[in-house]
Amino acid sequence: MDLAHPTAPPAHAADASATLRLTGSVLRPLTLSLDALRAYPAVTSAPFDLRCYTTQRFIRTIEPYRGVLLTELLGDAGLRCEAHGDFKRMVFVASGHDGYAVPFTWHELFNTPVGKQVIVAYECGGAPLAEEDGAPVLFSGADLVPAPRHVKRLARIDVRVLAP
Repeated sequence: MDLAHPTAPPAHAADASATLRLTGSVLRPLTLSLDALRAYPAVTSAPFDLRCYTTQRFIRTIEPYRGVLLTELLGDAGLRCEAHGDFKRMVFVASGHDGYAVPFTWHELFNTPVGKQVIVAYECGGAPLAEEDGAPVLFSGADLVPAPRHVKRLARIDVRVLAP
């Protein structure tokens, strides 16, 4: 158990490539294995169609993802606000091991329905996702086109406060 934050699941020493780190303007940086992610309350996504921008091929997902809400992870890490209103200028950059990165804003995650559909997935169709399957996967189910913010092999969520 994380002594700095007793409700956080324990971080496991897992293969670094299957580990997610929450860094930046947080009170408690987190390093989470797939097992640690599974210890959080689970949510599921609806099945979706995904158009791969590399191959231009459509991928129909008939099985839902299961994972943890990104906002839940951010809540456990705690957002560091050093000045009044810092949270309003926060951005969250999700990066994969391949360098692919996508942004979210505080307003988007905590002040719109988008935040209730951004998950870090560890399972698909009831079967655990392995690193070879791209785990963990970040998925934004509220986006009109899901592919641009679908990050396989999610490595890091970096919290930044933009300058005023």
